[in-house]
Amino acid sequence: MPEPIEVRKVAIESVTDASGLARLIDDGVIEAHRVLAVIGKTEGNGGVNDYTRILADRAFREVLAAKGHPSPESVPLVWSGGTDGVLSPHATVFATTANAEPSDEPRLSVGIAMSDVILPEDIGRPAMIEKVAAGVREAMKTAGIDDPADVHYVQTKTPLLTLATIEDARSRGKEVVTDDTGASMDISNSTTALGVAVALGEIETPSADRIHRDLSLYSSVASCSSGVELDRAQIVVVGNVRGIGGRYRVGHSVMRDALDADGIWAAIRASGIELPERPHPSDLGGRLVNVFMKCEADPSGRVRGRRNIMLDDSDVHWHRQIKAAVGGVAASVTGDPAVFVSVAAVHQGPSGGGPVAAIADLG
Repeated sequence: MPEPIEVRKVAIESVTDASGLARLIDDGVIEAHRVLAVIGKTEGNGGVNDYTRILADRAFREVLAAKGHPSPESVPLVWSGGTDGVLSPHATVFATTANAEPSDEPRLSVGIAMSDVILPEDIGRPAMIEKVAAGVREAMKTAGIDDPADVHYVQTKTPLLTLATIEDARSRGKEVVTDDTGASMDISNSTTALGVAVALGEIETPSADRIHRDLSLYSSVASCSSGVELDRAQIVVVGNVRGIGGRYRVGHSVMRDALDADGIWAAIRASGIELPERPHPSDLGGRLVNVFMKCEADPSGRVRGRRNIMLDDSDVHWHRQIKAAVGGVAASVTGDPAVFVSVAAVHQGPSGGGPVAAIADLG
């Protein structure tokens, strides 16, 4: 049986600020050697050259090392760049705990894994799906989850293509799926999501020609980010296990489009928080730890029948526009702008929408 989980959200007050993590350790809320994973938002541009992710990564690992974690380099730190609009930089810290109340109810469990190395030529191709799927299955085992239905959130971080890795592939006689490093971010995310969906039995393994094209294929629990700071998939599986004990529970749903606040409320209800028929942020009563979601500009260029120009805008990339829009919707639900909203959601939730996971404190 895996150990119960303590999970807390901390603010990030500057690009290299990890004081929130340090305070959790100093105050005895968590123990440094028990930290399993960190999932956070940084304030950069969210693009290929968003080095705020590397700065945050270094700052949090330095705190873990200083506070006594035996191998801080092995802890998955999954950073999503870009806090457009009202979104606020923050991190959610997951750690095991020895101080949990026993419970036979479903309670939060977390499993982590690293995939095999994902080569530049794997990105956007079946080889990447297979490597991610194997890693997800491994993370489920460490979480003590046998039934895929008990998995409610899978957060990943995978490599994207850079000029250097493209040249590396070609020096070995291999070709990559695209020469566009920016587009490779979306492709890496979408291929990873298919790997999650395959591992959880949501879909059969797709053929290469359906990757990043067949939008009817998706995972309802995958949240996939990519960056330049790693060469394999970091995988964090979050689900519920009976008998593990603890205060926390996770649930999920999907947003059908960028305005689907009901999809967010559905995930919160699924986490175990009882709500009235027409809920308000004040009904949460401090029980919501955080929500995690992916979003995507609808490829039709419309939301609820109304035309928008995100995909035609040459001044501000649609990544930033949809992230700000969905971030506003999410913050209006939770009453807190420190919510995890990530973009590039192909194969993650229905087209134009995205998956939502919510973690509740039921203690």
